[in-house]
Amino acid sequence: MKITIIGPVYPFKGGIAHYTGLLAANLQKEHDVEVVSFSLQYPNFLYKKEQRDYKNDAFKFENTRFMLNTVNPVSYFKTGRYIKKQQPDLVIFQWWHPFFAPAYWTILKILGSRKTQIIFICHNVLPHESFPLQKPITKSILKNGKQIVHSEADAIALKSIVDSPIFEQAVLPTYDMFSTINAHKRVESRQGLSLSESNQVLLFFGFIREYKGLKHLIKAMPDIVKQLPACRLLVVGEYFEGNKEEYVELIDQESMSEYIKVYDGYIPDSDVGIYFTACDLVVLPYESATQSGIVQVAYGFNKPVVATRVGGLPDVVTDEKTGYLVPPYDSNAITDAVVKFFKEGRTEDFESGIEAERHRYSWDRLNEAIVELSENAERC
Repeated sequence: MKITIIGPVYPFKGGIAHYTGLLAANLQKEHDVEVVSFSLQYPNFLYKKEQRDYKNDAFKFENTRFMLNTVNPVSYFKTGRYIKKQQPDLVIFQWWHPFFAPAYWTILKILGSRKTQIIFICHNVLPHESFPLQKPITKSILKNGKQIVHSEADAIALKSIVDSPIFEQAVLPTYDMFSTINAHKRVESRQGLSLSESNQVLLFFGFIREYKGLKHLIKAMPDIVKQLPACRLLVVGEYFEGNKEEYVELIDQESMSEYIKVYDGYIPDSDVGIYFTACDLVVLPYESATQSGIVQVAYGFNKPVVATRVGGLPDVVTDEKTGYLVPPYDSNAITDAVVKFFKEGRTEDFESGIEAERHRYSWDRLNEAIVELSENAERC
């Protein structure tokens, strides 16, 4: 099958770019695959941070054309005409925000009624933050094809927007590529972070945004260290909303500056393994979510997680098998889960649980879902 994937890919940063590269590489094992990516993804006035990371090309997909400029409508037409000329059997759109609707709508209209299957991979059916007219805009795009969603929450959102959608729900695959990039060893990683083998290490990783609930984990730390004095928390990632001072003040208020190490800023792909190999347990204290690539990065390093029962997180975290599920907004529940993990010595049990789920989290399983969906219009 000839497949065109539209979305960000290396050198663009972030989980969706990583996803696109891994998806393309895995589909290419059995299909003819091309990626059509962005020459400009976001204008600087909307996204002021650096959008590209050239430091490691492990996620690079060679057969990529960078031609879609989201603020240049001329590029929409050029991209649409180019894809139509290639005559793909299947076009896969990465969907996560209505901002991309004008470009996608134009491409879809150019492709027209030609016998090309259209699939939207919905990382978020609706964005985390409210967007003007988000539901009608989303419907205007997603109604033009079938859909892959990665959580029950997104399946519900999809059915509330698109009439009788034809879709497949598939688990977000494991981002195991990170564990092979500049492979890091636990001892060296801990030494580099001034941690000893006796420390019990928690990790909060990724963009620091309000809905990710970091404040609940910080508030849990005093009770955690009362019971586990050697416990340390690594907070690793960029402050997305300019709210750094709020978290710095909270750490000071809780008298946790000795126990919480903050690594502020974007972490290059080549350095991600330092933090995941150094930690024992990854914590996602989210207030809301559709799904999270952080869980699948953790599983790529065989690291169990503590996550809240929100959105799609219960779809990928099997309680007491690959980690613990706790209520959102509940610092005491986070404390109980962390203390239980270390005092009961559950590391090997959870590593075995992650290994047992390996196929369900595999890219092969996602590829099967895509092919089945493209071949069966009645599947829903």
